[in-house]
Amino acid sequence: MLQTILIFFQEEIPFLSTIRIADLLDIIILSFVIYKILWFMRKTSSGRVLRGAALLILAMCLAYAISLTATSFLLNKLVEWGILVLVILFQPELRQALERVGSGKLSNMFSASRPVPLHDMETAITQTVDAYTSMSKDKVGALMVFERKNLLDDVIKTGTALDCSISSELLKNLFWNKAPLHDGAVIVRDGRIVGAGCMLPLSGNVNLSRDLGMRHRAGIGMSEHSDALVIIVSEETGSISAAMGGMLKRHLAPETLERLLRNELTEEDSGEERPRPATQVMQLLNTLFSRGKKEGEE
Repeated sequence: MLQTILIFFQEEIPFLSTIRIADLLDIIILSFVIYKILWFMRKTSSGRVLRGAALLILAMCLAYAISLTATSFLLNKLVEWGILVLVILFQPELRQALERVGSGKLSNMFSASRPVPLHDMETAITQTVDAYTSMSKDKVGALMVFERKNLLDDVIKTGTALDCSISSELLKNLFWNKAPLHDGAVIVRDGRIVGAGCMLPLSGNVNLSRDLGMRHRAGIGMSEHSDALVIIVSEETGSISAAMGGMLKRHLAPETLERLLRNELTEEDSGEERPRPATQVMQLLNTLFSRGKKEGEE
């Protein structure tokens, strides 16, 4: 297959005659590695640390280019020790990646991403608003986290893993004050509940109002550490709040909550299946192979 592709390119573009099969394979592997690094930076909250490290390396190169001797020496030492620091910081992610390689679960890297049907998300939003309206009237405390681009696997591991569709009755049972999972948060991914009774990081903001309880502080903390949308019902007042990007919107009416959820959770869902870049590369190679084979037969 690769030999046919090379023959096709060599006939179309003469200077490509020096490219070997190993060179093409090297480019594909390097492109895939870069894609996975960019995916990691976008999908995980740890990617912020990686972006900071990239900026540090860029600053070191710039300082070296304009002959800033002292600055270059300092940044060079930081980068040398920074490699060890990154290994320590990303130890859970590195271990998870190695476990995935060892278990052979690499096929999902080349498969098309599964979109969330718009109807399923609309149903999840409607059921959530119905449950929150009821719990607000009854002053039942609730804490839900809607996962977005940043994956929350580490948070899900702190609670009980589930896999079920969202319904109003299920949410009211999960947050009932006698239920074993009512103290933690419910995690929602792609319109489905994937975890309950999960522990969230508390916000370190010292300027928060003193009348905010642990549930609100946990919701704000979760929104500070990720791009998730967190919605809260106060057990004392029954008011509905939403946390995004470290900011808390309080005293939301059910209609306002529904509008907020639709704006934040459905604006990027087109209902169309979008293939991953790795899938697009494989499709391109298959197209070139078919074209080269036809021209060879002619």
